[in-house]
Amino acid sequence: MSQATTFESLPRILVVGGGAGGLELATRLGRHLGKRNKARITLVDTNMTHIWKPLLHEVAAGSLNSSGDELNYVAQAKWNHFHFQLGAMDSIDRERRVICLRSIQDENGEELIPRREIGYDYLVISVGSNTNDFNTEGAADHCLFLDTREQAERFHRLLLNQYMKAQASSEGLISEKINVAIIGAGATGVELAAELHHAARLLQAYGLNRIRPEDLHINLVEASARVLPALPERISEPVTQTLKELGVHLHTGSPVKTVTNEGLLLANGEHIAASLKVWAAGIKAPAFLAHLGLETNRINQLAVYTTLQTTLDSRIFAFGDCAACPTGEDGRFVPPRAQAAHQQATLLAKNLKRLIEGKPLQEYVYRDYGSLISLSTFSAVGNLMGNLTGSVMLEGKLARMFYVSLYRMHQMALYGVPRTLMLMLSDRIGSSTAPRLKLH
Repeated sequence: MSQATTFESLPRILVVGGGAGGLELATRLGRHLGKRNKARITLVDTNMTHIWKPLLHEVAAGSLNSSGDELNYVAQAKWNHFHFQLGAMDSIDRERRVICLRSIQDENGEELIPRREIGYDYLVISVGSNTNDFNTEGAADHCLFLDTREQAERFHRLLLNQYMKAQASSEGLISEKINVAIIGAGATGVELAAELHHAARLLQAYGLNRIRPEDLHINLVEASARVLPALPERISEPVTQTLKELGVHLHTGSPVKTVTNEGLLLANGEHIAASLKVWAAGIKAPAFLAHLGLETNRINQLAVYTTLQTTLDSRIFAFGDCAACPTGEDGRFVPPRAQAAHQQATLLAKNLKRLIEGKPLQEYVYRDYGSLISLSTFSAVGNLMGNLTGSVMLEGKLARMFYVSLYRMHQMALYGVPRTLMLMLSDRIGSSTAPRLKLH
């Protein structure tokens, strides 16, 4: 049998979505199956590069240069024995086992890549989630979102523009003011608020002093009674205290009713003036998932069993934020968290190998290893959970160290230990030769 015929007869595993979970899965499969010619692995994503989504609030504030931390899918595929295809899935033909990718246009609107099909034997959908504005009046028109690198960079540009405009104004004028409103005091909203305060201090240090740190008015709005409502109060309380010390204005206990160009109107009648408005509350899976002919819930998540197989097609898997996976506890589902996607990617890599070998699939059991919230350079708060230690509360530098280690673990899954250590050394050297804040 020829090599070409052998290659064509290999099982085809198609992974759609190159977020943290999807990229980790494709990398693991490439190393263990692709390298040994046991399967053909293909990753599909709408972008050419990957950046870890939990870092987008740092990109928005300018604390992180996204170009320095991005990963190129083509290079990653080459290094790890899988294939990459640029495109966005919009439909599935389950009988023929093919997915359809939309056509791609260039910057002039001309067709660059025509609509096309890609076949599969096993399909994995890991397209993540988008922010859910709950159809709030005016939110889609007047708010910024932090779902993608491009959105985070746009917020950063708008923030810098206001600083540059103020800096160029007449010297005789008093200090300018900027009002920022962040809707949603979950992890993203809280971390963005702290990161923006840190950015304001750095901008002043670099000479952009027409807007003082105290003149950047940061409003954090939460419909629930407290910040971080999904986490224990023992984490929420110290975070609340730190935010107040930083001068962040907290507005809890009332949802946003209307968003206008001038600001927010809350359900309790309070008006919050804001020139920059960021919606960071709630999630929903991409809308196209509801039109694939598979079972979905009200926020477009694909219904899956604990094997991560979709309920209507055993050859199609879904995991991460775009999947509704039961925990087996009182009808609860696995929370949309990075650690869950990482755990599921690890299990799926094993299960797909077992599937090819004709072995039974293992079931996913969610393990909560705790939560960590970074408050920029000011502090970090969280808890670690384990079988031996129980729940351990962390604050300050130790919590910050564990928070940073989460990203390093993600890098190790993608690059391996030696290259991650080199990246850590490179980051250390680069921090002494580059500005501490992106200024463009």
